[in-house]
Amino acid sequence: MNPLYIVCILTGIIHFTETAASSLRLAGVRTGQIATSLSFVNATLLVTRTSNMLQAPFLGGLVDHAILTGQPDALINSFRLVILAAFVGNLLGAACTPFFVAVFTKAILRFEKAGSVPRLIAAAFLPKNIRSIAKLFCLPTKKSFINLTMKGVPTGFLWTNLIVVSVYAIGVLSSLYAGALVPEFRITASQLSAIVNGIATILLVTLVDPTCAYITDQAIRGKRPEADVRAMVFYIIAGRVVGTLILSQLLFLPSAEYIKSATLMVKGMFGQ
Repeated sequence: MNPLYIVCILTGIIHFTETAASSLRLAGVRTGQIATSLSFVNATLLVTRTSNMLQAPFLGGLVDHAILTGQPDALINSFRLVILAAFVGNLLGAACTPFFVAVFTKAILRFEKAGSVPRLIAAAFLPKNIRSIAKLFCLPTKKSFINLTMKGVPTGFLWTNLIVVSVYAIGVLSSLYAGALVPEFRITASQLSAIVNGIATILLVTLVDPTCAYITDQAIRGKRPEADVRAMVFYIIAGRVVGTLILSQLLFLPSAEYIKSATLMVKGMFGQ
């Protein structure tokens, strides 16, 4: 299989899984076990981390091949296709959100009996449980979009979330492309992805996550309706879809130029 297709498939899986993890807040509110639901987030994101681990050598191979053939600009279309795969993964995850919420709600409630995540996963693969999970499958309906008002959700943090997810989708890709443009310092360029993703991380931990936690905690305590959490989850996931469809594509090359400039500055410090 073409290595680019492997990267695209793994990228789709990464974003599909991250979208699924977003629905765990709503499952936590419905079960009243927010701490357990957040621990499930980490378990779910193991799929993301594994996919990232598998994806890395293929991405590196694409860059090395482009450098060896003297065609670094060929990476632009390849990486835009990878970003498109991120959009597809988020879109499929968004379509499956009602199913994720139903499955995670049952999983959280059954966790007390299973006692551990490995046992819970093993039980899920029993034939009778596979049938039960299959019966839960559903896609969004008109009812899913009722009461998705922005009234109870701060709009500022939703716009911030849009920026964060868009930047995260292209941070590594931009640094790799910058490395292809400055091949003799490509390791330096790859390490400079943090100057792009770092901004997103600061916004995430200071503005996005605390607001999400605040809204969720208030819903758990009965100080705001569950509909506010539904709306929050909907708009967070919508931000992932729109961000990777539009904003990530727009930010990809400017971010690469930004990292390239930083790489050249570092290069100049070594007198080269």
